[in-house]
Amino acid sequence: MKNKRAVIVMALAVVFGLGAVALAAQWLLHAPASGAGRIAVAMVDIDIGQRLAPEMLKLVDWPADSVPKGAFNDPQKLSGRVMRTSVQAGEPVSESKLAPAGTLGGLSALITAGKRAITVRVNDVIGVAGFALPGNYVDIIVSTETEPQPQSQGGQREQSISKIVLERILVLAVAQEVNRDETKPKVVNAVTLEVTPEQAEKLDLARSVGSLSLALRNQVDPAASATAGATKQNLLPPLAAPASPAAPVRRVALPVSRPRPPAQRPPAPPAPRHDCVGVINGLHSSQECF
Repeated sequence: MKNKRAVIVMALAVVFGLGAVALAAQWLLHAPASGAGRIAVAMVDIDIGQRLAPEMLKLVDWPADSVPKGAFNDPQKLSGRVMRTSVQAGEPVSESKLAPAGTLGGLSALITAGKRAITVRVNDVIGVAGFALPGNYVDIIVSTETEPQPQSQGGQREQSISKIVLERILVLAVAQEVNRDETKPKVVNAVTLEVTPEQAEKLDLARSVGSLSLALRNQVDPAASATAGATKQNLLPPLAAPASPAAPVRRVALPVSRPRPPAQRPPAPPAPRHDCVGVINGLHSSQECF
């Protein structure tokens, strides 16, 4: 009987001990961390350019030594603010991710002060097969005809040229989407670019005088490239004149030179003949020829 009572007491002690351990574990899991603060984080995924509402945010405990700079501890202070970047659910919302207070939602909230947004029409080739996504940088290439050049014969001829006219231009949006988190290509028919007023004028002129192409570039490469442009003259090297076929070699037997005999004088012509008559005059005689 005594042994039975002892077993019951031990069993009860084990049960109560396990219960105490479980309660302590639950308390430790839900107890606020030492020195923790409460900050506002996104409750759902929020796209770039979207206006915030209190129901999109919630307060969570955050270690005090790692609170992001510019974080908010009151979701009501974020009501009506516009996101400059996309955030995921559970990500803190800080001042650096927001457009200035009073900014309306949409694309205008993404434009840097002093710059402009301009849209150009593209296709699957001009738009780099859909890889020119918001947040990327591109170079603008124009293909056009130069002014007529005088020729030596007196006529004039236009010259085709392709030239980079703008470099490192930020893509704000493709079609009507400004989400910068997507990495999949998307073929669209329009791309919106962020440019300065001077670049906007140059781009508007370029698309009116020729066809445009976009060249995708590295996001962290700020170096500019100075090019002279590509023309038909420097695109292909000049063709070399075809070499004439070699004439067959003919072997000619030359006569063997032999020493010539010394030249002989031609014989003197015979003296002309005369008729002569002997004449005797006393003691003298002579000959008369005629």
